[in-house]
Parts: sequence; structure tokens; C-alpha cells
Amino acid sequence: MTHWFHRNPLKATAPVAFNYYGVATTPAATKVCNDLRLSRTRLLELFTDSSCNPEMMKNAADLYFSLLQGFILSLDESSQECKLRYIQNFKWTDTLQGQVPSAQQDAVFELVSMGFNVALWYTKYASRLAGKEDITEDEAKDVHRSLKIAAGIFKHLKESHIPKLITPVEKGRDLEARLIDSYIIQCQAEAQEVTIARAIELKHNPGLIAALAYETANFYQKADQTLSSLDPTYAGKWRKYLNLKSCFYMAYAYCYHGQTLLASDKCGEAIRSLQESEKFFAKAEALCKEYGETKGPGTTAKPSGHLFFRKLGSLIKNTLEKCQRENGFIYFQKVPAEAPQLELKANYGLVEPVPFEFPALNAHWTPETVAAFDLTKRPKDDTAKPKPDEEVKPLKEPDIKPQKDSGCQIS
Repeated sequence: MTHWFHRNPLKATAPVAFNYYGVATTPAATKVCNDLRLSRTRLLELFTDSSCNPEMMKNAADLYFSLLQGFILSLDESSQECKLRYIQNFKWTDTLQGQVPSAQQDAVFELVSMGFNVALWYTKYASRLAGKEDITEDEAKDVHRSLKIAAGIFKHLKESHIPKLITPVEKGRDLEARLIDSYIIQCQAEAQEVTIARAIELKHNPGLIAALAYETANFYQKADQTLSSLDPTYAGKWRKYLNLKSCFYMAYAYCYHGQTLLASDKCGEAIRSLQESEKFFAKAEALCKEYGETKGPGTTAKPSGHLFFRKLGSLIKNTLEKCQRENGFIYFQKVPAEAPQLELKANYGLVEPVPFEFPALNAHWTPETVAAFDLTKRPKDDTAKPKPDEEVKPLKEPDIKPQKDSGCQIS
């Protein structure tokens, strides 16, 4: 399969000690704070651990989120909001906007920011697996599943938790609807790339492959359009990726549609379809160069040197030559001036996000534990917010070296 995917950097965050001296008045309250600190630190470590797998990530994330819910969910039936929700200030950077963090004194902000990073981790795990030369069927399934899980997390954050933030999300930040939507659509499109690779490998009907490629191209185009109103300084590189993938899969769609037409003895139309495929492939190749030259957050790569890219170029060339030979010997059909309209609808293989829910409240949280936090004992300056321009150190992501045949670096 040897796919290549663009990846934005992980969000970074300031350390959180969860030390509430005097406020946590019982050993049980102190213990839950210690558990929060340790589980948060462990989860952050796993984001950059190249040996981490989905099971390790799920276990660590579930533990932290189950503990964090104690700052959000009310155990008191007389109140809908937990008294601890605003006890701690959290700082997070964004995937596009460098190391200047956003800060909110709100546990929901921590929940959605950390959840966002977990989703990003699944996309990066999928990227590392997909970039291998000799990917197994089980690994391909892992790539497919991880991208659907990521899409489900992003979707759940957008629909169920980001709307609960007291402070509205700033424009161009990760939690804004435009960015979340683009991440969801990109995950779906990339998962469909795996489906297409599988369909090609098993020599499925060219009509099905063409329809899947067409749907995937449209996904990428939609994700690109969603980002169109963002500052190109931040989103330019990402948009080049989405644009080139859209052109790449349009080239795929026209290539396999040409094969379908040839099988139906429409050789002239098949040639015109392959010529259109060539045009989209050339456009994708130009965008690959532009992507490599565009500055901004994201993977450093030369996608046009990648195996998945080169294979399509050869396929288009060989299929077009075959059509032209057949037309010269058998069909003698006129090649239309207009490219065929692609009105393709895939009935199989379309990707939907895997539904996601945060884990239930950790058993260590009881009404007695919550009651043991005495907010009147907080220092008076405890709510002072940090300077907004204070930098947070970026996470040191694993340095994944390119496979010798991939022509790019997967991050």
C-alpha cells in the first residue's frame, strides 16, 4: 500500500501539577489529584512514544479522562455543574498556530484539547503504519480502523463537548468548527484510500474503484473548501495536500472509468477518459512540487517521489496506450472533445466515523471526595491567568525515517 499522509504537529501543553494544598482536605481527595497528575503525564509521554499502540493509547486515555470527569460531572443532584470545573487553568497550543497557547480556566477545555490530541495520535499511528513498504492485511485494517476512530473522536468533540465551553473558541484555533470538520473529512478520505488500495489489490470491478476514487476526491475537495477562509500562512501547506490528493484521486477515477468504458466497447470515450486522467495526474504532480515548497506546519515530504504516486503514473500511461492500440486495430472510434461526466456513486466501501464516547466517571470520585475539596481555602491570586504570549514547549515527536522506497518522511 505504501501510502503517504500529511500530518500537522501535535498540540503541546503546559504541565499541570493538580496540587491543591489546603483545598484537598482528605487523603482520598489528595490521591485523586495525584492520580490525575500521573495519568496526564503518562498520556502525554505516549503521544511521542513510537512503540505505543492503540490498546496502550486507549487504556491511558480512558484512565485520564475517567479521572478528569470528576472536575466536570456533578455528583450533587441539586447542581448540574461540578464545583471543581474552574479550579485549574489549562494551556494548549494549536496544530497550526505555533507555540503561543490558548488558556482557559475550564476542565472542559482540557477534556476537548486532550481528546483532540488523542484523535491526532490515531491519525499519526495510521500514517506510520501506512508508510511501510510491506504492509500486511492486518496492518492495513489497523490503518483503516485508526482513521475511523480519529474521525469519531473529532466528531464527538465537535457535537457534544466544544459547545459547552464558556469561552468561545477563537477563529483559526483547533477547536473551531472549520478545522474540526476538515480533520473529520480528511480521516474519512484517507481511510477510503486504504479501501481503494484493497479493491485494486483484489482486482475488484473497475467501476467500483472509479466510484470510490471519485467519492474520495470529493472528500478531499470538501476538506480543502472548509479551510479556504483560513489564513494561508497557517493553512496553506495543509490545503496544498488536500488539493493534490483531490487531483490524484480524480486521476484514479478517470483512469478506472476508462477501463470500464473500454470493457463496454466504448474505446473512443475510454481514450478521452484516460487523457483527462493524465491532466489530473499532471496537476497533482505540480501540486506535489508546490506542497514541498510551501512553508507551514506539517510533514516534510516529496510526495511525487512516493511509490503510491509513481504507480498511478505508470498505470495511466499503460492503460492509455492499450486503449489507443485497441482503437487503432479494432474500434476506429472518434475520441470525443469533451471528457466524460463522472456521475459515479459508490455503493460499498464508504467510510463513516466510529462512534466515540468518553469513559464513565472513575470510581475514586464519590460525593465525599468532591465534598473534601474546600474551595474557600484557595489562594486569592489562584485564578490569575498566565501571560497569553507565554510559549509552551512543543512535543518531541518520534523521528520516523522514510522507508527507502517511499520518497518521503512520515511524521
